[in-house]
Amino acid sequence: MRHYETLILFSPDLNVEERQNILEEVSKVIRGEAGEDPLLDDWGMRQLAYPVRKYTRGHYVRVDYASNGGIIPEIERKLRIYEGVLKFLTVKLSDEYKAA
Repeated sequence: MRHYETLILFSPDLNVEERQNILEEVSKVIRGEAGEDPLLDDWGMRQLAYPVRKYTRGHYVRVDYASNGGIIPEIERKLRIYEGVLKFLTVKLSDEYKAA
């Protein structure tokens, strides 16, 4: 399995419960493939370098997980559906996953 991380930028208008619901949907997809829970790293509210959809602040969450790569399109499809997700980026970190 390969090691991936997805960085998600949420709208500052979302409350904690709405953010958690979106992250739970993403986690379900990852658990279905990898069988283990992804590592969620909440970076909190940050100032943006440039406005995104007229927002100057956003809430960042990094999702760290292992996958064979087949679920990446499904994760990104789910993130595109939610209006509260301003941007996201998925990066392959390595070809082998080493659990932390």
